[in-house]
Amino acid sequence: MHSMSLANEPFPYRIGVDVGGTNTDAVIIDTRIADSREKSVIAAAKTATSFPSVTDGIEGAVRTVLEESAIDRQRIASLAIGTTHFLNAIIERSEHHLSRVAVVRLSKSFTREVPPFSDFPSDLRDIIRGYCTQVDGGLQIDGSIEAPIIESQIVEECAQIQKRGISAVVISGVFSPLDHHFHQEQKVRGIINRELPHVTVVCSSEISNLGFLERENASILNASIHRFAERTIHEFKMAMKRLGLRCGLYLTQNDGTLLDSFTAAQLPIRTFSSGPTNSMRGAAYLCGLYADGESGSPTTLVCDVGGTTSDVGVLLPSGYPRQAAGDVSIAGVKVNYGMPHVESIGVGGGSIIREDEAGRVTVGRDSVGYAIRKRALVFGGSTTTATDIVVASDAGINIGDANLVKGLKPDLITKSQEIIKREFEQICDLMKTSPEPLPLILVGGGSIICPPKLDGISEIICPPFHDVANAVGAATARISATVDIVQNAGTQTIAQAMENATAMAIERVAKAGARPETIVITEKESLPLQYVENKVRTIVKAVGDFSPSEVVFEEITHEEREPITNGHIPTNPSQKMQHETEIPVDINTYRPHIIIDPKTGLKTWLVSTTDLEWLAEGCYVLGCGGGGSPYPEMLKLRQHIQKGHELRIIDTESLKKDARIYWAGNMGSPAVPAERLSASESITAMETMMEYNKHDSFDAMIGIEIGGSNGLQPLTIGSSLHFDRPVVDADWMGRAYPNLWQVTIAVQEKGQILPCAIASGDGRALIMTKSPNDKIIDQTLRAPTIEMGYYVGLCAKPTTTELVRKWAIKNTLSQAWRIGRCIARANKNNTMNTVTEQIIDEMGGAKSAKILFRGKIVDVERRLFRGHSHGEVVIRHISTADAHEQNGIHENLPAVATGGELRIPFMNENLLAKHVDDEGKETMIATVPDLITVLNATNGKALGIGEYRYGVIVTVLGMACSPIWNGNERGLQAGGPSAFGYDDVEYHPLGIYKEPRSVIEEFPLPN
Repeated sequence: MHSMSLANEPFPYRIGVDVGGTNTDAVIIDTRIADSREKSVIAAAKTATSFPSVTDGIEGAVRTVLEESAIDRQRIASLAIGTTHFLNAIIERSEHHLSRVAVVRLSKSFTREVPPFSDFPSDLRDIIRGYCTQVDGGLQIDGSIEAPIIESQIVEECAQIQKRGISAVVISGVFSPLDHHFHQEQKVRGIINRELPHVTVVCSSEISNLGFLERENASILNASIHRFAERTIHEFKMAMKRLGLRCGLYLTQNDGTLLDSFTAAQLPIRTFSSGPTNSMRGAAYLCGLYADGESGSPTTLVCDVGGTTSDVGVLLPSGYPRQAAGDVSIAGVKVNYGMPHVESIGVGGGSIIREDEAGRVTVGRDSVGYAIRKRALVFGGSTTTATDIVVASDAGINIGDANLVKGLKPDLITKSQEIIKREFEQICDLMKTSPEPLPLILVGGGSIICPPKLDGISEIICPPFHDVANAVGAATARISATVDIVQNAGTQTIAQAMENATAMAIERVAKAGARPETIVITEKESLPLQYVENKVRTIVKAVGDFSPSEVVFEEITHEEREPITNGHIPTNPSQKMQHETEIPVDINTYRPHIIIDPKTGLKTWLVSTTDLEWLAEGCYVLGCGGGGSPYPEMLKLRQHIQKGHELRIIDTESLKKDARIYWAGNMGSPAVPAERLSASESITAMETMMEYNKHDSFDAMIGIEIGGSNGLQPLTIGSSLHFDRPVVDADWMGRAYPNLWQVTIAVQEKGQILPCAIASGDGRALIMTKSPNDKIIDQTLRAPTIEMGYYVGLCAKPTTTELVRKWAIKNTLSQAWRIGRCIARANKNNTMNTVTEQIIDEMGGAKSAKILFRGKIVDVERRLFRGHSHGEVVIRHISTADAHEQNGIHENLPAVATGGELRIPFMNENLLAKHVDDEGKETMIATVPDLITVLNATNGKALGIGEYRYGVIVTVLGMACSPIWNGNERGLQAGGPSAFGYDDVEYHPLGIYKEPRSVIEEFPLPN
């Protein structure tokens, strides 16, 4: 809220409501009272949340505050509601609330290999999936058209959708967020609306940004819940009518700003994570922070203490919560939608206190929850809770009957308080990005259990109305607008591109109703697109107070007066499908399927879907920040296996002496397959090269690089769906590298790349036959690669068994599998705090791999140079004493460097690790060709350089390079660094390379 006086405000009152799992809170704010935030809350109330319809609880809470305040209801500017009601319908798999969805993809040549719903949980997929199809359309990464829309195709698909009785449609076009000229999704929506006027149509470009599958997933969830959202919001309007309210109705969205009721009904996904944000924004308001244009206040921690858990978030100087980095999942579905970064501990007001016979005390993780007034000792119950402890400690807390807890042992009280204090200190330190103390604001009904002093916290503030801070956050929410576009950096500087995006964001938020003098910019980021010349993605968010002089009164339309039964959508029983039963794998006993040919004795590893998932995770780790995500390729290969096709792996010793071995993969910008998914580029390149060589067949495949998406590409080519050939358990790099001439066979031997073929996946291919040297090949192929959509499949000169055995990095598929298994096992067994140590053990022990550093990302710089993404990530140290072990920081194995910060420059991949201690002394601790990988400490998974975000807790892993890289004849010993422009960097070997164990040789054959 802006701090200036609004004495003449015609609509000074704002009502905020937050619907929780137990209680629904409501407040009324008087915006004219600027001198005291406490006094501006003129009424507050709590009522029990009602199920299945939450409207009764909302109506009851609002009625209470209206009667208590006795205000003029004609002068209310807005009713803002925060609710997880729509999210809960998805989590609970409610067939009454979820509509079946048809998905229409726009792309002539791409995405077919990974169909819609590929990574949905089976039970949710069976409820929502209605019909999937693909028509001509789509864009390239530079905004040019892939294919035009053909109206007759859309009309034909409308008939299919109508035939199936589907009422929700998602239109998902390749690179549609970049479509500022053709407006393909909107054009298709117009045709569908004309043909099927009663069908809900969602355009993916209006839901989120780049990342095709995640954007489509978010759009599907949004479309499925749309009808339920419409009916729920209609119920809210009916309740407003009964209450005599004709003000504007808003819902709060994930970023803490307002969404008008019409938009909220169209885009309910924007409200899914509004609860934590409301609490943080309410805390800031009640404490008087961010009063002058959202500036001048420090970074602040906010802890919302409930009955079972305590949730901690960070309010940035912008006044808004820090956003979560990395993967975001809703009900098991990956989406690329912004959510606040919140960490939780299992300590709340109702946490159960236990003491065993040895005197050991535990607090939580279970709780009496909403039954605290029946089960806690101070209320006459028989269960000792955290609330009982604080009342018994004589802290002056007047809750329940203190006489009922006088019998608690002093030792139990002391030990419990120590545990609670430690839990709060650890979770707060986890969320900090520097060792300096920060203030902590306590909100929520369980706030009384937090100790009055915490180490690392400068002050603890528990403001008035802290127990309804979430409703205060809803009442004081503001209007926002975000601009997320790709611009040309060739005709303007990156700074000018940012200024252009900023102007657009300010214009949009003003048009949405923000008071101009209150508009501020809360987020700015520029992301150069790898390999794509002169293109930069700019993201700007503008926020401002909405103008209460322009109140839009809510009316109930004729359509909304249709009968509604509890907000449910009737479900035809005949439409219900049998849900698949997914049998979880026992990671500790799982064995890969190894078969043996009785005639030849050849051993072959038949890859399963479990193997595939582990391979993908391991390939991303070996990508060293680059190589692109293997996730889409993994989904495609999973489809192969589920349809009965085979993926086979053999070791190098199984190759015949005269074997013909092809090697192929993809090259170009990793941003392209994130949209086009993984198409047939490499298959076409293979076919082109075989035709040129006059080869009818070949014996085996080997990978270009094990790091990133190319690690799985040989399995796609070798699948029985395509060439039906085994893949050698080896590759030419042992990691991801940016340039083709750096593969080991080219480093050690001359003339091993040409002739080679590249193909676009949409029918174009070409062959390169000559070059003065290998280094120029990359430069020569760059121009046609750009013309082919910035991403191509590549197939090089076939190689021999002799060269594979001599120069390939052996058993790297096995290595990726083991790394992925470590990550899966750590997640399954709750041993994430030692996942890096487990990976090191699989890599050969502490002599061949090391933990380089532990810390939090505090800065990321990115720039584009000659098509490559350059930059540097800065990681500040964090130790066990400063972190919560449950969130991934553990020091069984010491790091190479501690204290200070680690700086990692990158050029598509991580190049070197430079430690800067607290006195400013710099020490190089690792450089390429050794492997430097940044792992997300909370889940053990690799972070690509595009996923480096402020505040992410990480562990930096270093792995020794293969001996093939050492002492070679072509300058790559120190030429790892020098090849990337770091000529003054001395190569620092990390340790002894230990060849990965072979899965094929280690695991026993079945009986």
